[in-house]
Amino acid sequence: MKSREQNFFDIFMLLVGIYVGTMISIVVFSNFTSQDHSEISNSSNSDRIMPIGQFALLGDSDIGQLIEPDQNTKLNIEVALLSGTEVYNQACSLCHQSPGVAGAPVFGDISAWAPRVLQGTNTLQDHAINGYTGESGYMPPKGGRLDLSDDEIILALNFMLESV
Repeated sequence: MKSREQNFFDIFMLLVGIYVGTMISIVVFSNFTSQDHSEISNSSNSDRIMPIGQFALLGDSDIGQLIEPDQNTKLNIEVALLSGTEVYNQACSLCHQSPGVAGAPVFGDISAWAPRVLQGTNTLQDHAINGYTGESGYMPPKGGRLDLSDDEIILALNFMLESV
């Protein structure tokens, strides 16, 4: 029968052997899988790590002209407006669906919309765009979607008004 020290030593040596064997296997495997670096083109390290692009602000004199002179005077960015239905479904429906959140009139509820319609379209548009806090409830500016344009908010308001 082996002593406790001999059992401990045997287990310890087994673990050391497994560790050393694993390390040797990793070194041997990595040598087989590594590439021969002499075949890489003769480009210097600075060429290999060059950035793929540059960033400059229009009119930056240190960088030079990156775009044609006629292009930097006016950038034409066309953004497609969302329809009233799309804006309603993405933003307005969260509060204007039944039962209505924070006093919001429910979509299609004539009795809830009638007092608001009597205030006039300009007032409704102002409240929808700039927000409203009053006795009847709370409306955050643009329904909390400040990324929407004023025109998109007006389209959504017109869509909701068409239902009453």
